[in-house]
Amino acid sequence: MRIVIFVSIGVSIFISILFVSFIYHQVQLVREEAWIQPMGEMVDRHGIAMHVYTEGAGEHTLVFMAGGGTSAPVFDFLPLYKELADRHTVVVIEKAGYGFSEVTDQSRDIDTILAETREALRQAGVDGPYVLVPHSMSGIEAIYWTEQYPEEVTALIGLDMATPEAYENMAIPMPLVHAGSVAANLGLTRWIPSLVSYEVLEYGTFTEHEEKVYRALQHRRTSTTNMVNEVGLIKENAQVVASGQNRSVPTLQFVSNGEGTAWDEATWLGFQQTFQQNQHDATLVHIDAAHNLHYTNSKQIAEEVDVFLGSVR
Repeated sequence: MRIVIFVSIGVSIFISILFVSFIYHQVQLVREEAWIQPMGEMVDRHGIAMHVYTEGAGEHTLVFMAGGGTSAPVFDFLPLYKELADRHTVVVIEKAGYGFSEVTDQSRDIDTILAETREALRQAGVDGPYVLVPHSMSGIEAIYWTEQYPEEVTALIGLDMATPEAYENMAIPMPLVHAGSVAANLGLTRWIPSLVSYEVLEYGTFTEHEEKVYRALQHRRTSTTNMVNEVGLIKENAQVVASGQNRSVPTLQFVSNGEGTAWDEATWLGFQQTFQQNQHDATLVHIDAAHNLHYTNSKQIAEEVDVFLGSVR
């Protein structure tokens, strides 16, 4: 009987803690709304506000596309685009449910995602053709873009980007993905720092205000509905891309040692090499660094990008 009582008390305390965390989280979200201001332009896509950030000027327009689940893309890419903005036009597009962009109830099939991205750029007055710079899972979207609208793409620069082959036999742990979303909605990221990553702060030059905004976005844009739904459809989306035929866009692939991906180094590199072999004009640069190599190796990548774009017209 005592065990039942103790268990009941323990469960009650646990539920109470979660309730208090949720209420505190909601209060903080309201307070943060007053000073979290978009760094770029907010455009409307079917009633959903999407954020497009631009900086610099140059012959080439580099469109940075964030990996799946990136809470604040405009900050995530900062270490790299700050190395490039004095020579190129850099653009960071934040998909629905990412960064400053609003969450949408639209499907996360690849055609819808790509349509939203292209329309947001148009509304922001960012004209093509573009040099697509995808990280991780957004490689699927970027590759599809080169297949469907090759006239809009000058080149493809993959930042350890995923390729369709990578998802063929991948087991997607959706229960864990949903659990992460529940934890974020309860505000547990505010109490358990390990649930989110602040790694980029170690490499970028952030002002005190930028760091404050970045941390706030981590709490409001972790495992959003759109992010969860993207993961749920990634295998299906990858299959759509794999059926494409266009492989003629000049490509530069930066490839990590696999750390931070779901694969070992040899397997991950193999995916990239297979993609390279199917391209008409592709160069692969293997870097002994983890998945977020655009943090750790931003200067090297920027130098390689300059050389590569020097040959692209």
